Amino acid sequence: MDELYVEGGHRLVGELPIHGAKNSVLPLLAATVLVPQAVTFTNCPSLSDVDVALAILGNLGCKTRQNGTCITVDGATLSAVGIPDGLMRQMRSSIVFLGPLLARCGEATVSLPGGCELGPRPIDWHLSALEKLGAQVTESAGRLCVCAPRGLRGCELSLAFPSVGTTENVLMAASLAKGVTVLHNAAQEPEVADLCRFLNCCGARITGVGGSRLVVEGVARLHGCTYRVMPDRMETITYALAAAVTGGELSLVGVDKASLCPTLSVLEEMGCALHCEKRRLSVKAPTRLACARGVRSMPYPGFPTDAMAPFMTAACVANGTSVFTETVFENRYRHVDELRRMGARIRVNGRVAVVDGDSLHGATVQCTDLRGGAALLLAALAADGESRLGALQHLERGYPAWEDKLRRVGAQLYRIK
Repeated sequence: MDELYVEGGHRLVGELPIHGAKNSVLPLLAATVLVPQAVTFTNCPSLSDVDVALAILGNLGCKTRQNGTCITVDGATLSAVGIPDGLMRQMRSSIVFLGPLLARCGEATVSLPGGCELGPRPIDWHLSALEKLGAQVTESAGRLCVCAPRGLRGCELSLAFPSVGTTENVLMAASLAKGVTVLHNAAQEPEVADLCRFLNCCGARITGVGGSRLVVEGVARLHGCTYRVMPDRMETITYALAAAVTGGELSLVGVDKASLCPTLSVLEEMGCALHCEKRRLSVKAPTRLACARGVRSMPYPGFPTDAMAPFMTAACVANGTSVFTETVFENRYRHVDELRRMGARIRVNGRVAVVDGDSLHGATVQCTDLRGGAALLLAALAADGESRLGALQHLERGYPAWEDKLRRVGAQLYRIK
């Protein structure tokens, strides 16, 4: 396994591009199963999870072609309805292939998905919603067999929790269902709205985009299109925090300010000067960050759970005491023990973490998950001395070309084989 050597204490200054959103491109790729024609996406990030999604599509018989940031998927040759266990385990969001396979083929066979171990992401929510649309579910030897012998039919349903994955599966399944589906308490994340816009571009009829009540009028067939993936808000905020923890100044190009509002307000509270013009966000850090008095993760438009770990690193080098409350994933604090190796003063009680700001020192640590890995990378950039990071595969799931980008703006780091 490779390790990353980081010499901390260097101020990051310069300009960085923001790629397409990981949490958007994966359901978009799954949605191509619905379309019996070629679909082209632009602004696609180069990530290991994208590679897995393309491998799943190839296994299903679709033709895929990747050229830089452009990906073309031709679903005309779709010939299978099962996803191998090995591929499912490599990507948490692989469950979103269930809805589109069921809608187009009338059946699907999958196993439980893999990905970051952050706690329960109940697949029961997905299955219950699909059953209301007419699906029948059976389980055998760890495999889920889902079919709709009479086809999917629109209905009115309400989610107990605004789950992003469940909302996406319902949207895709309902797009080809007979009749009208009304989904209450739908997830409002920008990536869900991006999926709605793509489906509508392909001929779907979805209204209420961006809200908690979505109405889907089923159509008989979707057609191909060319679609640009929205910018990645988590990549944006991670690099904004890289400026913050190093006392630096970065200009991030190709951002979507509207999706960043819950996190930008906390950055400003911590003393960062922000300027956003068109699709560019400029971040200038103070000499010393202020604490974040109370950060609580919530479904969008609240503070995103994915930003909790990176912001905790910023709190570690800030003046005063910051308090974080995690309400979405019970294991979001898996990175805390690794931060403590670097001198972080963090107390955890259940879902609440109290961070007393001070300074960090270099250490040898292991990335625990995607966003926890980002938190540790930020800590290494801010720390006094040298750090070594292991389990880098977590970072490759969510941050394209992250090593080159950071070196470009002054980070001192290199990979050790």
